[in-house]
Amino acid sequence: MKHLWMGWAALSGGLAVLTIGCAQLQAQPPLAPAPTLYGSHASTRLTQTPTVNRDLAQAHLDFGFALFDQLRQESPDQNVLVSPTSVALALAMAYNGAGGETQTAIANALKLHGLDIEQINQGNQALTQYLTQLDPEVALDIANSLWVNQDLPVRADYIAQMQASYTAEVAALEFGTPAATDRINNWVKERTRDRIPTIVDQLPADQLLVLVNAVYFKGAWSEAFEPEQTRDRTFTLASGEAIQHPLMAQQGDYLYLETDQFQAVSLPYGNESLSFEVILPAQGTDLTDLAAELTPENWQRWMGELRSRPGQVQLPKFQFDYEADLIPALKALGMGIAFEPGRADFSGLTELEAFISQVRHKTFIEVNEAGTEAAASTSIGIMPTSMPMPPADPFEMVVDRPFVAAIRDRDTGVLLFVGAIVDPR
Repeated sequence: MKHLWMGWAALSGGLAVLTIGCAQLQAQPPLAPAPTLYGSHASTRLTQTPTVNRDLAQAHLDFGFALFDQLRQESPDQNVLVSPTSVALALAMAYNGAGGETQTAIANALKLHGLDIEQINQGNQALTQYLTQLDPEVALDIANSLWVNQDLPVRADYIAQMQASYTAEVAALEFGTPAATDRINNWVKERTRDRIPTIVDQLPADQLLVLVNAVYFKGAWSEAFEPEQTRDRTFTLASGEAIQHPLMAQQGDYLYLETDQFQAVSLPYGNESLSFEVILPAQGTDLTDLAAELTPENWQRWMGELRSRPGQVQLPKFQFDYEADLIPALKALGMGIAFEPGRADFSGLTELEAFISQVRHKTFIEVNEAGTEAAASTSIGIMPTSMPMPPADPFEMVVDRPFVAAIRDRDTGVLLFVGAIVDPR
């Protein structure tokens, strides 16, 4: 089995956040917002730390592990990399436009038990602000956008809510054209520093809108690995095959935990607010068995049991991309109604009957001696169940020449009479 990686770093109080990948680790300046039709609310670094809703943070953690478990089961022998933060924020925007059973199903999938919509929106806004200002030595950017079909109705109050609570950049596009697809992909590419070059392949002309989230992380280790200590060492695959692969090496004092099942070490970034957690199954313990124990409760307990201890760490250098259609996993988590034409309720965002037609997730990670770089993007496509027919233009029909006429049964199509009238006299 190839290595599996969950895109979270543990923060104090059990808060979880995507922390993945690396190359050139100099901090980059914030991006200017893309031009929009409806305006935008650019994220800013705050001088005062926002108050994080711990119940919402716990919901993100619970949802993240549930989603990871579903994706791991779908491809147990492949790399898996998911950003729960990206997916949860994108789904929260969809949640704002849902109603009835659909909204309840999304809330249950996101583990938003006991939280009303105001708490969810304010909580996500505060959490985003908190994360992006957490460590000035680490680049962590989170951006949302809403792309609307210019020919279809989307409620103005929904657009305003997405701008106010999710600082979403909003634009109306001519869906069905390559220019519209390029506009969305360029937005994602820019906000992930080219690590996620595309998130949509095409925009059907009858699609209602696309919701997109992008997360970018770039952090240097608090103590960098010395490149001269990196060398090819043996790495044993799940099949038992031994390969040679570059492993970095370092020694020092680390937050560490060892049990009969695993070893765990925490490698901090920057000012040590964010960290890279590594859980290594014990010899003879299968990764699948350990992954089955990765519940939110166990994770929080393990993170709480980490203690400072001197030691040596050898860690593989690695880089890979990951992509997944999240609809099967989200159906398994109880969101099935949101994907069913005729049953889904998104009356909060449009007067049309609509359903979620696509949930696409892409991630990137690179880990090397300097640190970690990672990016993620989630897109949610919402499609009308049926398109409204445009009003027909008035016509004029003057039957002033030979014509065909028939008498038929509309139900069976049986022709009772059919003829050609060439002379009506």
